[in-house]
Order: sequence, then C-alpha cells, then structure tokens
Amino acid sequence: MDIFKWLRNQWDRSAAVAAVVFGVVALVLGYLGVSRSTLATQQIPYLVSGGLAGLFALGLGATLWLSADLRDEWRKLDRIHQDLKREQVNLTNGASPVAPAKQRAARTRGSSDG
Repeated sequence: MDIFKWLRNQWDRSAAVAAVVFGVVALVLGYLGVSRSTLATQQIPYLVSGGLAGLFALGLGATLWLSADLRDEWRKLDRIHQDLKREQVNLTNGASPVAPAKQRAARTRGSSDG
C-alpha cells in the first residue's frame, strides 16, 4: 500500500498521531528541564513551554482521533440509510415485503409442522 495515499486518506489520524508524539516529546523535554533546575524561577519556563504545549498537543491529538472516528461512524450511518432507501424503493416497486430469511424460516416451520 502506498504510504502517501494512506496519509492523504487518513489525514486526521496522521495529524493526531503527530500531535500526540509532539506532546509526549514536549512533556519529556519539559520534565528534563525542570529536573535539572533547582530554583523555581528557572523551572517555570520549562513548565510553560514543555508542560502546557505538551498537554495542548495531547488534547489536540485526542480530539483529532475522535473526530476521525465520528466521521467513520457517520459514513456507516449514511451507508445504512442508503441501503434502507434502496430497500424502500424496491418495496414500493412491487418486491416482496418479507425478507428472504423470514421466507426461509416460514418454509422450514411449515414443513416441520406437517
């Protein structure tokens, strides 16, 4: 499979993974900066740059991933809706209102009763 085609089709998931990786790297770098500093005034820039940027990137990644999942669900619902519309058109055009599985079950019940 072509990686660029997949990245283009799954741009939201790709961006989510990139944001999460960036967030984790920012948090680790922020932690390393804070752990090397002894004064609180020296730790604040690491907290702001590493901590806040990392948390924001993690939140952005989670939001993008959820958005991609919701988009997939909407596509599935649209497909189901189109199938139901197609079935409704078939029924109005004179097709049998009983589903084939129900017809088989009725035939099976009828043959075992007699």
